[in-house]
Amino acid sequence: MTATVSTEPELAPTVREKEPPPTEEAARAEARASSRALSDLLAPARPSITTGVILQVFGSIATIAPYVAIAELGKTFLADGEVDRARVWWISAAVVVALLARTLLSGAALSVTHFADARLQGIIRTRIVQRLGRVPLGWFTRNSSGLVRKATQNDINDIHYLVAHGAVETTAAITVPLAGLAYLFVLDWRLALVGIATIPFYLVAYAVMARGMTAKMLEMNQGIARVSATIVEFVSGISVVKTFGQAGRAHAAYRTAATQFGDAYGAWVRPMLRTDALATIPISAPAVLLVNLAFGTWFVREGWVSVVDVVTAALVAMSLPAAIMTVSFGMQARREAAAAAKRITDLLAAPMLPEPADPRVPTSAQVRFDGVGFSYDGRHKVLQDVSLTLPVGTVTALVGPSGSGKSTLATLVARFHDVDEGSVSLGGVDVRNIATGQLYQQVGFVLQDVQLVHATIADNIRLARPHATLDQVRHAARLAQIDDRVLALPRGYDSVVGDDALLSGGEAQRVSIARAILADPPVLVLDEATAFADPESESRIQTALAQLVGGRTLLVIAHRLASIVSADQIVVLDRGRIAETGTHEELLAADGVYARMWRAHQGQAHSAGAAEGDAR
Repeated sequence: MTATVSTEPELAPTVREKEPPPTEEAARAEARASSRALSDLLAPARPSITTGVILQVFGSIATIAPYVAIAELGKTFLADGEVDRARVWWISAAVVVALLARTLLSGAALSVTHFADARLQGIIRTRIVQRLGRVPLGWFTRNSSGLVRKATQNDINDIHYLVAHGAVETTAAITVPLAGLAYLFVLDWRLALVGIATIPFYLVAYAVMARGMTAKMLEMNQGIARVSATIVEFVSGISVVKTFGQAGRAHAAYRTAATQFGDAYGAWVRPMLRTDALATIPISAPAVLLVNLAFGTWFVREGWVSVVDVVTAALVAMSLPAAIMTVSFGMQARREAAAAAKRITDLLAAPMLPEPADPRVPTSAQVRFDGVGFSYDGRHKVLQDVSLTLPVGTVTALVGPSGSGKSTLATLVARFHDVDEGSVSLGGVDVRNIATGQLYQQVGFVLQDVQLVHATIADNIRLARPHATLDQVRHAARLAQIDDRVLALPRGYDSVVGDDALLSGGEAQRVSIARAILADPPVLVLDEATAFADPESESRIQTALAQLVGGRTLLVIAHRLASIVSADQIVVLDRGRIAETGTHEELLAADGVYARMWRAHQGQAHSAGAAEGDAR
């Protein structure tokens, strides 16, 4: 293939209405599905995560050594008589060994989980690439590239925290205070109860905050996805915006999505922040210390515990709030990772293009549509009973109102989608019976929406023929009227698109034409490549396109009727059906749909000419 297809209204509408907020029941069902997706996705890393958790448990238990040492050293120093120096040294040595063990075990735990995360990311990205390499090309016109970007970058990063950090850090946050609490029960059960006395207040407040959180999280994820998609669509459509001067309308979708997300997020977070501020007071360090010292003073007066025991208990109790916050953050991270896993799983479930079991090779470049019917959603017909033959070496132009199905019909030739009814054949062979690689060698596209990859100019031109020599690449570039511009770049054909090769729309279009010339496909689909070009670029693009026409079966999606008056046949589509077929002269004589379109076209051309004359 020489390019990616541009979208028409029947392909992928860009205006999105705000989705209704999900109900709590629907959100719970989504959460269950997300949890299952996360469990399935983490399966390759689960043994390593378990190993990391076990290592961290032992490392965390060793962390309690300083607390024990404080109590034992305090009792040793405060005991009557001479200080037992040997005991002091043994306690100090035990603390050093314990802290060293904690460092080694915790480091080993994180190393294991990070290696597991690296392997898992490799597995997920490989699966995504393999899946997207097998989906129909039309899938990319119906799904925003923001979806793919979010899954391959943001969503995998969300899973990274859970695998590489979340399990280990949560284990540490739980094990340390539990071990400390167990030690407090050894010291005195009253000190243990006082140590956790303030936690129920936080749990009650957290339960209040968590009401409806599942539905709200799902709504926020939907909002983020809408914003991400509209950003990609706006950036991708900048060339159209510049041409038609619709900047206000072009970014309206992004502004609306961002405003809706901001309003919804603010309405949800504001009351939660107040509740959270009140909830964290009982588990803040000053509050915990005050409670423990107050009750500890009482216990000392009653003779139940020693001062050293109270100090030790207070230090252990002050570790509990940090543990609660870490666990809370870990729960939030898991929810985000589960939602990310669901999106990745959905992406990995994208339907693949069926490959023929017994592929056949077309014998010619004749294209035939026979009773073709097609629908994107299974309900609304985009094409109905379309029968048409494109003889070898002829030019066929598709014209019709926007949304009539022109681009859809053209993309069926290269199996951007498979037909619902009828068949599309190339050289007498149904395209569904041609191996995908073979089909893409036979059919090429040059479209108005040019896509160049982040690679050198030479590699962009030789995408369809990766082993082409530089001489062959330059020959195609000269025919495409772009060789002189490439040589003027800092590194010539080794210049990288987007880095040291900043090309205008017309220049990028000529690179895509050079790609098509080098690929040399016998069938070529041409979506009017000069629609958004300035006059100078249009002239050079037309010259370059002349190099592609000779001897090929050409299917032109025409937007400017004046450019296809010499076509061998003109096919008028209207509401997914063929309304008329004939040459320019025959269709004008029939005085039907095409004749009315021609008169409207001529009127627009006359108005544009008059305006240009007035400007002069």
